[in-house]
Amino acid sequence: MSAMKKSLGVIDIIALAFGAMVGWGWVVLAGGWVFSAGTWGAMTAFLIGGFIVIMIGITYAELIASMPITGGEHTYTHRALGVNASFICSWSMLFGYLSVVAFEAVALPTVVEYLIPNYNQGYLWNIAGWDVYATWAGVGMAGSILVTWLNTRGMEVSAWFQKTAVAGILLVGTLLFIGAILFNPEATNTELSPAFVGDGFSGVAAAITGVIVMVPFMFVGFDVIPQAAEEIDLTRPNIGKFLIIALVIAVMWYVGVIWSVGVTLPIALAETSTLSTADAMESAWQGKWAGVLLVIGGVLGIMSSWNAFLIGGSRLLYAMSKTHMLPAFLGKLHPKHKTPINAILLIGGLATLAPLFGRKMLVWIVTAGGFGVVIAYTLVAVSFLVLRYREPDMVRPFRIPQGKIVGMVAIVLGLGLFVLYLPGMPAALSGLEWSIFLGWTVLGIVFFVYESMKNPGKSKVVMDEELRELKIVNQQWLKENPYKK
Repeated sequence: MSAMKKSLGVIDIIALAFGAMVGWGWVVLAGGWVFSAGTWGAMTAFLIGGFIVIMIGITYAELIASMPITGGEHTYTHRALGVNASFICSWSMLFGYLSVVAFEAVALPTVVEYLIPNYNQGYLWNIAGWDVYATWAGVGMAGSILVTWLNTRGMEVSAWFQKTAVAGILLVGTLLFIGAILFNPEATNTELSPAFVGDGFSGVAAAITGVIVMVPFMFVGFDVIPQAAEEIDLTRPNIGKFLIIALVIAVMWYVGVIWSVGVTLPIALAETSTLSTADAMESAWQGKWAGVLLVIGGVLGIMSSWNAFLIGGSRLLYAMSKTHMLPAFLGKLHPKHKTPINAILLIGGLATLAPLFGRKMLVWIVTAGGFGVVIAYTLVAVSFLVLRYREPDMVRPFRIPQGKIVGMVAIVLGLGLFVLYLPGMPAALSGLEWSIFLGWTVLGIVFFVYESMKNPGKSKVVMDEELRELKIVNQQWLKENPYKK
């Protein structure tokens, strides 16, 4: 049924999801979390927020094992809710992927400033109050060209790069954790953050809630596994299991980083530090070299996240093209590597141009893109529950106990994240960000209407045929792997 190569093993998919979720935020934001809620308060926030994301991830785990088709959400929502919902979900998720890939192209040159101070040369222009320099933009554009080129070489190359980057991140994180264990604040006369921040239970709860608001968005990226489902060389149940394992590892990672920062970073630096985790590493090991090493780990986080979202975004573009929702040229596979070459080049090309627009513009875009991801998560949760009621006998190689309850909880959590973006809420979009999201929505409507007029009814025909073939494959799987429903 699939024209793609099955290239991804256990380590590959864990590295793919973990690398997507880690990114750069752990280097910049951990100090702020600790300052806002205290060391144990911030850890509690990530355990609670991580549970929320794992609940949503569990619905993905069951669905990907049942429908291991490139595009993930694209197929789940079509089967449960129809073509229109499938497009809304896929287009919303695609916005999130594109915004992250573009943002990584400005995150990279921003980080380089820590390693090479005052390297900005060749003033170009100012956009939204951000001065764009030729050297700064050049670093981001070079990084984009590199990641795009790696992806054009095939999934094996992309997976090798991802594993290498994640191995480097874990090595640096391990050194941070060891340094925190060995650190003696009394010897350095360092005042550290308290365990919790706030007066009384209500104050502590409010501080923890302030951090929880940010938590789910740090885990965006586990969903790249469903996008590359046809390229995963694992048994059906294991695909679902290892998706959840990747989420658990990411939760442990963030909790470990927060603890390490909390017990090593002086409280005076926690609020003002621009690279709090790097400063914590330097404090733990009492050497500038340690901070530089941590930043290098952060760069690897940028590259791994960049690579993962390019993989996910290109596969989603391919799936939407194959089902006549987007132009046909995006559905072309590389004749040798069997990867969606035109989709990769399109996303890579847009990311290569992104640094020319400065950092502030990309911050607005990635925030609006986050809203798209939440819409997609909620629609997947709804699809999960609908299929549990409508198709109770659907082949589910990785079946979640108490699935209907899990589905209801996932929907409530998804709607809760959705509400956070509305006016008056902690993560509310600004007027400009709403305009960006509206522009993306209008663009999607134009594409959908045009393709629907050009190929009337074909989206449903193609996706229904895909599901028909899948049901045949699933019945064969069930005969070979009998289990109790």
